[in-house]
Amino acid sequence: MDKALFDYGRKILAAQPFSVLLGTELVTFEPGRAELGLDLKPEHLQQHGFAHGGVVSYLADNALTYAGGSVLGDSVTLEFKINYLRPAKGSRLVARARVTGAGKSQAVCQCDVVAIDEAGVEKLCAAAQGTIWKAG
Repeated sequence: MDKALFDYGRKILAAQPFSVLLGTELVTFEPGRAELGLDLKPEHLQQHGFAHGGVVSYLADNALTYAGGSVLGDSVTLEFKINYLRPAKGSRLVARARVTGAGKSQAVCQCDVVAIDEAGVEKLCAAAQGTIWKAG
């Protein structure tokens, strides 16, 4: 693990007020890969007790941007698409993103979002793909 890169990633996450509000944690940040985690709280749920789609989507978007940024530097999301595969039920969400192709100013990334229950069992709840753009 590149400690300097990981520390930089944590600094960026701490500078995102929305990420701080939700309680997002940087789990992995290395060239071409990023993983973000979020312990689910009642405030993250919708009326049926699942994680709100906006929370799942946020986590995928941010993980995609982290993965792209790991090879491009300071980056933003140009576009992304998400498929919800099943309700996100559990105690924790984890978004695992990877770069599938990158040039000088853009990277295409994919992300799986899993819901983890109290027993540690993971279930894939969403899949996303996005284009990340080098800022500046």
